Amino acid sequence: MSVLLSPAGSRLLLQNRKKEKKTALIFVAVLFFLSPSFLFSNTYKIEGILSGWCIFNNNRQSQTQLGLRYIPAFSIKKLLSKRFTFDLELLLNAYGSGQFNSLDNIQTDGQIKPYRMWFRFSSSQFQARIGLQRISFGSAALLRPLMWFDRIDPRDPLQLTDGVYGILLRYCFLNNTNIWLWGLYGNEKVRGWEIHPPDNKSPEIGGRFQFPFFSGEIALTYHHRKVNLSKSALNLSFIDSYLIPEDRYALDCKWDVGIGFWFEGNLIHKVNDNLSFPWQRNLNFGIDYTLGVGNGIYILGEYLTLKNSKEAFDEGDGMDFSAFLIRYPIGILDNVSGIFYYDWDNKELYSFVNWKREYDRLSFHIIAFWNPEKIQIYSGDFGNSLFRGKGFQFMLVFNH
Repeated sequence: MSVLLSPAGSRLLLQNRKKEKKTALIFVAVLFFLSPSFLFSNTYKIEGILSGWCIFNNNRQSQTQLGLRYIPAFSIKKLLSKRFTFDLELLLNAYGSGQFNSLDNIQTDGQIKPYRMWFRFSSSQFQARIGLQRISFGSAALLRPLMWFDRIDPRDPLQLTDGVYGILLRYCFLNNTNIWLWGLYGNEKVRGWEIHPPDNKSPEIGGRFQFPFFSGEIALTYHHRKVNLSKSALNLSFIDSYLIPEDRYALDCKWDVGIGFWFEGNLIHKVNDNLSFPWQRNLNFGIDYTLGVGNGIYILGEYLTLKNSKEAFDEGDGMDFSAFLIRYPIGILDNVSGIFYYDWDNKELYSFVNWKREYDRLSFHIIAFWNPEKIQIYSGDFGNSLFRGKGFQFMLVFNH
């Protein structure tokens, strides 16, 4: 029997080692400069999430994966005064998995990496947070054009996503108007619907203005970065520079008029005249409602169109998806949910059904999926090759 170490996992571990050491040193320095009296006078927590899973995929070559993941979380909170608070949080993501077609062909993978690592200064209306963090916003739930800084798959029971390195400033006015400002640096992974990663040596800046509007809210968002095209699989030899400025503009809104309704869209421009499609449009429309049947049937539907074009509002080329979610609580402990996507261009259906039983600290999931062999949606960690075709997943999650 031969046991193979995954080359992809080994390369990723080597690539991230320097960044992990740098991030760890920053936090060690922060803890060092905090006096012992400061540390011991704080409220601190040590928590964690332990999960184990088994995935069976009955595609052309039947594959099975066994895995174990542990995310420990350490946090400290200090009241500086009646108005201001200082807190920090450190989470690690440690996992190992084994994937095999037979006992003679086993591939293993594993890694320990920072998951969240930030400190924050805040009051009731203001916060400043710096470090490795999750930044997420927008009105859509299943097909999110504003998935700019994460890659959350709604089907993932743990809702895992890598964070970004940067600083986030937020201020909330008394009428619920709020302003976000952020600056990112040192990030090199693709996020959301991206194909090209950011340049990790160039800063990214942006902001968001969100305010009440009739019975709901509306928001304007902007982000600027430089895209690194050198890692593209396409032939881009005609490009004079692989570092391309990119501007993103977004509008999203949500209202509750008995039926929940939202709109979310963005316009992305890569500033280079040599690109065939320098403009991209992503538009989402969605509704949700709870039917008064039994314990209440929650339903949600969304439609997303993605277009690449020569000019901002040309017809262009792209993809169209619809999504539908239904969830029903069977009782106090159990609920059943289903998420379905339809790819209108390729005429393909993605199906996902999850039965969940939840106790105070323990939850159990039985998941069935039936997807195309070639995944066009959510190609992140949860949407990897094991979720192509049809199969089952069993997951046990323990919180402490």
